[in-house]
Amino acid sequence: MRARLYLNGDGNARRTHMSLFFVLMRSLNDPILKFPFNYKVTFCMYDQTPAQRHIIDSFRPDIRSNSFQRPRSDMNIASGIPKFFPLAMIQQEGNPYVRDDTMFIKVMVDFGDMPKTLLPYALSLNPGLPMHVQQAMIKQEAERRVQQQSE
Repeated sequence: MRARLYLNGDGNARRTHMSLFFVLMRSLNDPILKFPFNYKVTFCMYDQTPAQRHIIDSFRPDIRSNSFQRPRSDMNIASGIPKFFPLAMIQQEGNPYVRDDTMFIKVMVDFGDMPKTLLPYALSLNPGLPMHVQQAMIKQEAERRVQQQSE
């Protein structure tokens, strides 16, 4: 998998928005993977201030699209969110998404149908933690919320 970011936008979003796309790449593991790719993809651009007003957007693949079939060349055609974030906002002095000329974007593939209400929690976890640790923490949080609702 690959993420492709167009800082000045792509297509109809050129010069108005940042565009963010997801690309399936061919790999040695393709024979054991499930195609067409049918998992929700979530992009998160991190607010680097304590406010943590992250920009979160998701899409579900169109399994009829060639973009989500088993790759026949090095990579499939990119698919994603052309109008991910307005350029006017990212170009503002002091915006919370760019600090020291750096922004952080996370791409998350949901293999387990995570409830939408858990997304902010999952995206707030330290991305430096091993994936199995993050998954265990998300599972614990989901169980805690179910327990809380039943009380």
